[in-house]
Amino acid sequence: MPRQSRDEFPPPALVTTSADLAALCGRLRRETFVTVDTEFMRERTYWPELCVVQLAGEHEVAVVDAQAPGLDLSPLGELLADQRVMKVFHAARQDIEIFVLRYGDVPRPLFDTQIAAMVAGFGDQIGYDALVSSLTGGHIDKAHRFSDWSARPLSDAQIVYAAADVTHLRRVYEKLTARLKQDGRFEWVAEDMATLADPATYRANPETMWERLRPKTTNRRLLGVLRAVAAWREREAQNSNIPRQRMLKDEALLEIAAIGADNAEALARARGITRGFAEGRMGASLIAAIAAAKALPDDALPAAPGGRDGPRPSPALVSLLKVLLAAKCEQHHVAPKLVANSDDIDRLATEDAPDIAASHGWRHEVFGADAEALKAGRIALGVDGKRIKLLPA
Repeated sequence: MPRQSRDEFPPPALVTTSADLAALCGRLRRETFVTVDTEFMRERTYWPELCVVQLAGEHEVAVVDAQAPGLDLSPLGELLADQRVMKVFHAARQDIEIFVLRYGDVPRPLFDTQIAAMVAGFGDQIGYDALVSSLTGGHIDKAHRFSDWSARPLSDAQIVYAAADVTHLRRVYEKLTARLKQDGRFEWVAEDMATLADPATYRANPETMWERLRPKTTNRRLLGVLRAVAAWREREAQNSNIPRQRMLKDEALLEIAAIGADNAEALARARGITRGFAEGRMGASLIAAIAAAKALPDDALPAAPGGRDGPRPSPALVSLLKVLLAAKCEQHHVAPKLVANSDDIDRLATEDAPDIAASHGWRHEVFGADAEALKAGRIALGVDGKRIKLLPA
C-alpha cells in the first residue's frame, strides 16, 4: 500500500474508554513528537475544568473525552511525562496549567509554536489561524471556538473542530523548527521554554497576587493591607472554586485597602461590598486579614513593585530605548515583546547594570549590548532612508 501522507489524516477517533486511551497513548509513545491541545471551561470556576484533550501522531488524530464516565487518564500522564516524545503545543500556558494541576508536573519535553513564531519573525500578535495559513496554506474554522465543551454528547462538528488544531500543528511545528535551525535560532527558543517548563509558573502564589493590581502608590502600609486582602481573595476563590473576579473585583480590593476597614460598617461602605457580605463569615475573615496586616512591623511591609519607590526614568531616554528595541527587532525579525518589556526598558533607563533578560544570551546580542552602548554615548541613532540605523558617537 502507498504510504499515507502526513497531511492526510483519517477521521478523528473519539476516545471514551480507558482501554482505548491506553492503546492510543501506547502508540503515540513510539512517535518522535505528538501535538497536544485541550478544550476546557473556566467561566464559572477558579480551577479549569478539563473537557477534551486532542492528540495527533504522524498518522492518527484522537479527541479524548476527558469527562467520559470512568475514564482513567493516567496513560495520558505517562505519555506527557515520556522524555522520548516531544510534546508540541501552541500558546501552551493554559494547557500546561491543567496538566500540572492534574499530574503535578509539566509535560516534558515541550515546544510552544507561539514562542517559536515570535522568534522566527512572525511578530507579536499573529494568531494561530494566520500562522497555519502562512506556513501550511491550511485553514482553521473557528465556528466552534466558544462551544460549551462540558455539554454531552459532543457533536460531530465539535470533534472535527477540536481535531483540526492538532493536525495542522504538526506541519506548523515541522516548518518552524526547520526555519529556526536554518537561521541558527533553535537555541533561542530553547531558552524561553525554560519558563514554560517550570511548574512554579502555573501555581498562583496568594502572597504575590497584589502585584498584578499595579497599585499607583508607594505607601508601604497601604501596600501591606492590599497584599493581605489580595491574598485573602485568592485563597477564598481557590477554596470555593469561584473566579477571583466573581469573589471580589480588583477595584473593590484597591478601595478596601485604601479604607483599611476594621469593622463591618466600614467594610460595607466599600464599592462592591454588600452589607450581608460585610456582616457574614467572609466579611469577618477579611476584616481579620486587614487587622493582621495593620499590625505588621515596618520591616515586614512590601516595597512598591517594579522599583516605583526609586528614581523615575527619563521619558526621553525610555522613548529612545524603545526606538532602538523596535529597530533591532526589525533588523533581526524577532518580536519586540519577546526581547524586552516596558519594565525592562524602565530599568535599563534607571539602573547601571539591571539583571533583566535583555542583559543575557541572545537578547543581549540582539538588543541589550546596543542599549548599553546607547546609554554610554558610544552610539547614536540616525535615519537611513526609511529605516533607523546605528551611528558611532
